[in-house]
Amino acid sequence: MIVPRSRGGGPGGTPGAPGRGTTPGAGGAPPPPRSPPPPARTWAPPLAEAGAQPPDPAVLGALLLRHGWQRRGGAPGRYGRWTPPGAADAAGGLLVPESAAFPDSAELMEEALAALARSPAPSARDILVSLAVPGDEIRWRREIPESAAAAAGASGWTEAEELRSAARQILLAGALAARGRAGYHGARHRRKARAALDEVLLGPGADGRALTAYLPAASGRAIAVRLCHALHATREAVDYQRATGSMDAFDSAVAAGAGRELTEALITLVRGCEGARVDLRWAPAAGAPDGCPARPGPVEFSPGDLPALRAAGARYLRDEPAVRVRLTGAVVRLRRSGPRGAGIVRLRVLAGAEVGHVRAELDEEAYRIAGHAHLVGLPLRLEGRLESRGGFRRLTGASQVAPVQVDEAERDRLMKALQENVDFFEEACAGEES
Repeated sequence: MIVPRSRGGGPGGTPGAPGRGTTPGAGGAPPPPRSPPPPARTWAPPLAEAGAQPPDPAVLGALLLRHGWQRRGGAPGRYGRWTPPGAADAAGGLLVPESAAFPDSAELMEEALAALARSPAPSARDILVSLAVPGDEIRWRREIPESAAAAAGASGWTEAEELRSAARQILLAGALAARGRAGYHGARHRRKARAALDEVLLGPGADGRALTAYLPAASGRAIAVRLCHALHATREAVDYQRATGSMDAFDSAVAAGAGRELTEALITLVRGCEGARVDLRWAPAAGAPDGCPARPGPVEFSPGDLPALRAAGARYLRDEPAVRVRLTGAVVRLRRSGPRGAGIVRLRVLAGAEVGHVRAELDEEAYRIAGHAHLVGLPLRLEGRLESRGGFRRLTGASQVAPVQVDEAERDRLMKALQENVDFFEEACAGEES
């Protein structure tokens, strides 16, 4: 009888199926053992998921130097031995190759990253995150009176939340300034600015007094650059105001990205502490952007700066002019005090202004047009002044009110919204019957 040979016969083949050149023993001896699987990647996630190639050795060396690690010898031109801050000797250090050109560079990098993942040094985790998310780093540090709990490494809930809130506000101010310069943005550009921060990672410090944001170089570089200019311009404007009493420097700082959103964020950062610092570091792989120093100096603020920051915020809010717009919006609410006369409508903005919703006061005829458009699922087009008071959410002097034809898909969606908010539409019907 002919016994078919397995496709996987021989070493590593299917047990019990003879391979080429082998004769099964009388006692059914087991086949040779399988070859051992290749060793798994040893660097810490998410680096292992990012691809088969380890990070650039030059980038790792730059990050180690940035976080205070010291190079203690090594073969010149081939590799260096790095130890964490405060280490007495080279024991437990990392061997980092000079470049990826040597045959054993990949193996040395794997071992270095595995050792970094096991390292007890507080900066080791930050270095791994920086390697996983190649980009710029923004660090915040607040000086808070130390308590017994803080000395033991604990942090207060309130202090930690205040730091996180201030960091989020500063990042949002940078994202708003990256979209356009204004002393006060209000509700403008906020949706796109928040969307630009979706890929930013936050890494809190061990004591609750520090926080680091990692901005991917591909999507967050514009925000980091704008914050670099805006923070230094605000610092200079505060110094000028404290020295001369003049607020003029805050006006020129708007061109650099300063504004009410940034001053309010800095007030949140400084309030309740002895001082705060913001430090920005560029991604080693991308280098410094044009027009920015290779190593920007940290920007520090203290409680003595609060009066100037508050005055600047009030000035930005007061001086930002209204904007003439011609917008298109879907009516989502109608309200008036009686069956006749003027009324107020709320519009979901579809085009013409970088805000989500606006409120507009319409005369009787325009209000009737808005009610009709509401009932048939058509948006309105109108002109007016978008007022800075209230955050650019109010349209005054509305005119040229008219319904706009839309495609069927958009009309069906607007009609669905109409059915979900039928209580608001009854007010429009009541006005029409009078």
